[in-house]
Order: sequence, then structure tokens, then C-alpha cells
Amino acid sequence: MNKIAGHHHISMITKNGQQNNQFYQKVLGLRRVKKTVNQDDPSMYHLFYGDLTGSAGTELSFFEIPMVGRTKRGTNAITRIGLLVPSYESLLYWKRRFELLDVQHGELTMYAGREALHFEDYEGLRLVLLNNNGEKVPANWQSWDDSMIIAEHRILGMGAVEITVQSLDSLANTLEKLFGYELASHKANEAVYQSVQGQSFGEIVIVEKNGQKEKPGKGSVHHVAIRVKDGEELREWHRRIQDFGFEVMKITDRYYFESLYFREENGILFELATDGPGFTIDSTIESLGKELDLPPFLEDRRLEIEAKLEPIE
Repeated sequence: MNKIAGHHHISMITKNGQQNNQFYQKVLGLRRVKKTVNQDDPSMYHLFYGDLTGSAGTELSFFEIPMVGRTKRGTNAITRIGLLVPSYESLLYWKRRFELLDVQHGELTMYAGREALHFEDYEGLRLVLLNNNGEKVPANWQSWDDSMIIAEHRILGMGAVEITVQSLDSLANTLEKLFGYELASHKANEAVYQSVQGQSFGEIVIVEKNGQKEKPGKGSVHHVAIRVKDGEELREWHRRIQDFGFEVMKITDRYYFESLYFREENGILFELATDGPGFTIDSTIESLGKELDLPPFLEDRRLEIEAKLEPIE
């Protein structure tokens, strides 16, 4: 059985692309690796931030929806994003930085068994910095040397992703029986699963909570994507997901990667996405994220698309 190699990317909703761009580039020091559009609705930006090339496992992506309302928090939603930093000293560095830049944050604490610093972006998206403590990270992750953050404290990539659901058991069953995740810890209404045993870069934290379902808005998470090697493996997962009893909503070529989508029993939207071909398929490494890139099937609509988009810079 093929194993899930970890997270691929996670996609959120923003109301304002300019402010979003400012926060993730200028505050967090990530690289904007792709400025493109939502392929299903080209009237909105789709912005990707990550490492040098937007490697799988480092990508934070945002759909800009200017008319979106606020999020009403609740259950059956992806509720927190973990970002790995090199050390405990890095957490101290980021706490000082957040204080200087007036970023909402908490005190140093523990989360999913790691030293942690919780914070929120300006739209209330919940994130947490996690001490990677010098542990292994995927070989494909590459630091971006032009980041304004000094090398020893830069964000490495994605860590634990928290999913709050009404039924922990049903999501745990999907992770274990379908995808081969392994249970790392369990207490009361919380369980931590790992796609790669002992490694945090593929962790999912399941929190069981009853109550109203979340109403998504700005600062909410749309879906989480997990890594598969290539198109052949993706189609094998397609068969397995259907055999497991879930309906695959679609399987599609996103140009930068191939992907499929399904919802598990709590309604959480999962994407499976291939490692390649990646964001350098239509850009050099040096020019990543600087211009509006469109997949070939949208290129003939460039003038129409650009006319509807507000400049980000």
C-alpha cells in the first residue's frame, strides 16, 4: 500500500489580497511563489506562499473573496494550522516579532506534544508555531534566502493541522484504515495521527467537539491537501477512496499538480495532490510569484481576467 508522504498544501479564504500578501510575506517572511486565479472561478486571486519553490508541504494558499463575511467558529471544520520553526529560541524570536508588529498571539505553551506559540493573522485565521527541535524535515523543502527572517528562525513548512469534528472515531477510521496514518497520542476528546511515524510534517490533530457547525468566512480554512507521488498513484487512491465508500467529487489537472477531492463523514473536504510538476512549470525560480500566471486553458482570457482583479502591489 502506498503511504501518504505528508501535507501538500492547505487553502484558506481571505477578504483582502493586499493585506494577506503583506502579512504572509512581510510579517511571516514566506515567499509568494504563485500569483494566479481560482481555476473554477477566475474572477478571484489564488495566492500561494511557501519556501523557495513552494515545495509540497510548505504551501499556504488563499482564495480572495472580497464579498465574504466573517467566520462563525464551530465544529466540523479545519481549525488550526501548525507551522514548524527550528528551535525553542525561534519561538522566542517570533514572540518578540509579534509583539513589535502587533500580531495577536498567546504565551509559549505546548501543543500536540511540542513547544508552541499560538497566533492569528489579521482575519482571525488560527495558526501555531511549533518547535521542530532539529528533527528531520522532507528533503524537498528548500529555504528562501531572500526572506527578511534570519535563517535560523525561518518557518520551515507545515506541521500539525487541527481538525475539529463531531465524530472523532469516523475521521480517525478514515485516516487509519484508508490512508494508513498511525496513532501517535490519544487523550479524552483529542487524538494525534501521523502519516509518517514520529514526524510532525504530516500530523493531523483531531479534536472532538459537539455544537454548531462552523460557518466559513474570512480567515477560515477551505480544505487540506495531502501528498501523493504522481498521477498513477492518484488514480490508485481514487479507486481506494471509492471502494472505502466515499464519493470522489472530482479528479482534475490543476496544471501545477493533479488532484482529487472528497468529503469524509463529518463533511471535511480533503484534496489529494501530486508532488509535481510544481510551480516552476511556467516560471523560473527567480521569477516565481512576481507576475500573474495562468494555466494554458485560461491564457486566452488573460485580458478579461486581469481587468477584474485589483492590483495586489
